[in-house]
Amino acid sequence: MTIKLRKIQHKDAEAFWNMAFSNEDAEWTKGNGPYFQEELPTKSSFIAGRVGADYMNNPLKKIILLNNRMVGMVSAHYEDGNLQKWLEAGIVIYNQSNWQQHIGFQAFSLWIDELFEKTDLPHIGLTTWAGNQRMLGLAEKMGLKKEAEIRQVRYWNGQYWDSIKYGVLRDEWEKGDRSQISHLK
Repeated sequence: MTIKLRKIQHKDAEAFWNMAFSNEDAEWTKGNGPYFQEELPTKSSFIAGRVGADYMNNPLKKIILLNNRMVGMVSAHYEDGNLQKWLEAGIVIYNQSNWQQHIGFQAFSLWIDELFEKTDLPHIGLTTWAGNQRMLGLAEKMGLKKEAEIRQVRYWNGQYWDSIKYGVLRDEWEKGDRSQISHLK
């Protein structure tokens, strides 16, 4: 299994949209912040519009390639806007047939490596919610530290859920045992 990350290019737009956004009821949408109730972009708004332009050649959004086939995306954004001192990262594996194969672990490890290489930041964070068990498990498995649990602030399906923040410091990441990653390649 070979995992690579690369920028999303214009030639990828239609295939990426089909993988990520063509099914409004895709299983990934139930875990990836469903409380925001954001609509998925239409094909035309993604391929020819401003929505897609935000994805194309963006160094903070990359596709995950499994044996040269698109399976997901890693992303990052600055929580503090133009100050660019507080970076949050994320990952989505779109098709559930690719779940539980260690793809997310390997891809997100590569992504954190890259983010630390390209910035001088001491910290990279990840925010999820108590209903996203796969993301919680990934953060724990990767050795990210649970830094905050904001209780009952995410409302979904008639229930309040906790928002959970994880993070890793550069020196913790550099000292970490990532031998689990190399054997997955």
